[in-house]
Amino acid sequence: MPVPSLLAVFAHPDDESLSAGGVLARHAAAGARVGVVTATWAADTPRAAELADALRILGAGTPRMLGYADARVPQSSPDSARFCDAPLDEAVGRLVTHIRDFRPEIMVTHDAYGGLTGHPDHVHTHRVAVLAAQEAGHEHLYPDAGGPWRPHALYLATHPHSAVQALRDVVGVRKAVYSVPDERVTATVDVGPWTEQKIAAVLAHRTEVERGAVPGLIAGLPQGARERLLSTEWYIRQTLVSASAAQTELTA
Repeated sequence: MPVPSLLAVFAHPDDESLSAGGVLARHAAAGARVGVVTATWAADTPRAAELADALRILGAGTPRMLGYADARVPQSSPDSARFCDAPLDEAVGRLVTHIRDFRPEIMVTHDAYGGLTGHPDHVHTHRVAVLAAQEAGHEHLYPDAGGPWRPHALYLATHPHSAVQALRDVVGVRKAVYSVPDERVTATVDVGPWTEQKIAAVLAHRTEVERGAVPGLIAGLPQGARERLLSTEWYIRQTLVSASAAQTELTA
């Protein structure tokens, strides 16, 4: 049975590996077309090169970048607007172009909170991705962006309340985090067989490892703790088009 193609949309280089690296590797290993769109950072920056390395490890193609600046790092794309400040219609149109070009059965992105951290770029990526997934299917919207295509389902990467304490125990985070009631999670994915790839992809983001961001925290953990932290992924599924289960579900 064909495995559904998957296009992930995340805010920064490293979000794809941290939030959905296991699912990306899993779909690629099953023979699916897999791609990643990143909202921020310019293509000629070191972090874009690190992203290319991470995607190669995951089997997720080459970087597709919207090219906006990170909300907190102006030098990430000095000739472009901050992603959160860019005209909404412009950002949606750029993403629609990638959706119509790739034509994925399913899409993956941040949840409405922007994941555990609530980073403003994550939250805005969620908004843009949800709009673009819908609007890519309307032929009279963005007519210069290619023929209409609407994904069958959208999966929002999230964390259930029940997982938060375990995450705190592993990485020692004490600040507030954003999670959802367990009953809102519609797909809990065991990515254990792909955890080694996922960890390697996370660590490929060397800039973030060196500055002690989340990839750096992971780099400092024992292998067993890394595996416990990264071997499960959680998603909230939103159906966009009626289709068979095979076309709308993450691989089992």
